[in-house]
Amino acid sequence: MQGSMFPFGSTLPSEAFVRFPDRSFHFQPVPGRLSWSRNYAAKGIKFICACSSLLFQVHGNVYPTGYYNVTMYIGQPARPYFLDLDTGSDLTWLQCDAPCVRCVEAPHPLYRPSNDLVPCEDPICASLHAPGHHNCEDPAQCDYELEYADGGSSLGVLVKDAFAFNYTNGQRLNPRLALGCGYNQVPGASYHPLDGILGLGKGKSSIVSQLHSQKLIRNVVGHCLSGGGGGFLFFGDDLYDSSRVVWTSMSSDYT
Repeated sequence: MQGSMFPFGSTLPSEAFVRFPDRSFHFQPVPGRLSWSRNYAAKGIKFICACSSLLFQVHGNVYPTGYYNVTMYIGQPARPYFLDLDTGSDLTWLQCDAPCVRCVEAPHPLYRPSNDLVPCEDPICASLHAPGHHNCEDPAQCDYELEYADGGSSLGVLVKDAFAFNYTNGQRLNPRLALGCGYNQVPGASYHPLDGILGLGKGKSSIVSQLHSQKLIRNVVGHCLSGGGGGFLFFGDDLYDSSRVVWTSMSSDYT
């Protein structure tokens, strides 16, 4: 992902969280400067050669902005979009000129969707609907409606488009992934002007799950957030030392 890789010589954030489909762990890295050498070595942590992970710089803070976001490059040609990090939902969506019925202020021009519609019968479409309620007015497309805890919502249609990524070893990849083309948004109480949402849940529609299903990464997502603001987000399992991991089961009370 050009322009969004974690910069060389940046400060190692203070804590990290990593999520597998059915278990999670956390570790407390040693504070200090992180040298992104070929071996990804740091004080107290031996980083494994990163050959199949994706790494993104995180912007924002708890105070005063109240949110974190990353930049994703999407479309052909690829254009930058600022996406809100949300570990509590699955679908990634952009405010979309389809045309837009109701969109809110955003940092970039509205996303212009591809013509590659996700059909109703696609398993990703089914995953966005409650069991027994997977019905589409048009079988050629998948409509979605998401509601968030702060009262916000997004209504739209699923499309597939190219995402521009770089592995941490420098190799480029451009997978086609499903995302939401949101043409009707209601801002919630925690609204802030961004281009869309990056869903990091473990459902079929999440970007991480889709990359894993295409055998491009291991099904792992993690983030390190600094008390001074910013941090980094990673997909894949090459950026941590498994010998320093303490495992705990994910809750089975929630889907």
